[in-house]
Amino acid sequence: MMESIHAAFRREGFVRVNEGRVLGGVVAGLGRRYGIDPRRARLWFVLGLMLIPGSQLLVYPLLWMLMPPETAVAGEPAG
Repeated sequence: MMESIHAAFRREGFVRVNEGRVLGGVVAGLGRRYGIDPRRARLWFVLGLMLIPGSQLLVYPLLWMLMPPETAVAGEPAG
């Protein structure tokens, strides 16, 4: 099941990147997907999470689990 979710995210260009990552590469990956600088993407992400109290504890870890690592896209083993 998780592989099909990862495949769907991969097809849409949502991957956790290796370059420019701070923690898991989630927000940098979102920034790359939407053509936004990683620093600006982090700012927008934090501001967005501030609008919904407590969402920080749910949104980032959920995206971390759902977004496949960038290495899996390049055909290298995920790790």
